[in-house]
Amino acid sequence: MTINRSTAPATVILVHGLWMVGFELGMLKQRLEASGDLRAVAFSYPSISGCMSDHAQSLLQFARAQDAECLHFVGHSLGGLVILRALELGEEALPPGRSVLLGTPLQGSRAAQGVSRLPFGKTILGLAVQEECIDCAPREWKGSREVGVIAGSLGLGLGRLFANLNADHDGTVLVEETKLPGAKDHIVLRTSHTAMLFSPEVAEQTVHFLKEGRFRRDE
Repeated sequence: MTINRSTAPATVILVHGLWMVGFELGMLKQRLEASGDLRAVAFSYPSISGCMSDHAQSLLQFARAQDAECLHFVGHSLGGLVILRALELGEEALPPGRSVLLGTPLQGSRAAQGVSRLPFGKTILGLAVQEECIDCAPREWKGSREVGVIAGSLGLGLGRLFANLNADHDGTVLVEETKLPGAKDHIVLRTSHTAMLFSPEVAEQTVHFLKEGRFRRDE
């Protein structure tokens, strides 16, 4: 994908994950904007109420309201799934750009499945998680927008309490659950699921992908 360079900063829409509201993205926003040619804005949605279609449509409306020649997306966890669904619904109506998904359970979530078996577990998770992480089919990306995925391998998190995460994971999501056929690039960093939002390396790799369409790898 060729993205035209402009003197105006490209806009990055940040999408939070489950049980968050958006202010948790503040550190990531600062680090993205420190590059000097990105402007980040946060999109908030009620992660445990409403279905995924509702969230995706709301994100599309928010994206269309942005005055941007270049429009990127960065989503953490469930937020990455909201982004993919929104792009599937209306990618062609948006300005060009790229997307980075952080710790997103693209192939279902063993931890979410464990929580769902608890009393009131499905209520705690919400309908969107049930649709996208529990009652879900294998997922692949067929859109034209370049998508990069960052997975974590520092297994610190509550997900271990609800499921047997017997392979590399970030404490909540298995690395194998972040794989997305059709994605442009995938990288595994030594970080946990929540710490991704505060990691300088995650922010640096996100900026690199948004600008270059690939993650930086040391020779």
